[in-house]
Amino acid sequence: MERAAFQRLRWRCTRRGLLEVDVTLGRFLEEGFGKLSDAEARAFARLADYEDLELWHLISGQKACEDAQLAPIVAMLQKCRGNAATAA
Repeated sequence: MERAAFQRLRWRCTRRGLLEVDVTLGRFLEEGFGKLSDAEARAFARLADYEDLELWHLISGQKACEDAQLAPIVAMLQKCRGNAATAA
């Protein structure tokens, strides 16, 4: 991903309405995004377009992810969120 595109994605991920979503997406960008394949990076960018509450319900496990392309990324975000909770 080009640097400018990554910076736009970072902006979309860390300037949200829900702090929990900001923190989780921001942490994932720092810790996990660089390890994603191109297809996974595109899936993550799709998730970044979700509304905050819908995304939070997926990340927190309140709602199952029904999209097979997004489900692995949601699982990574859930793990990232879990790691943040245990570190706090």
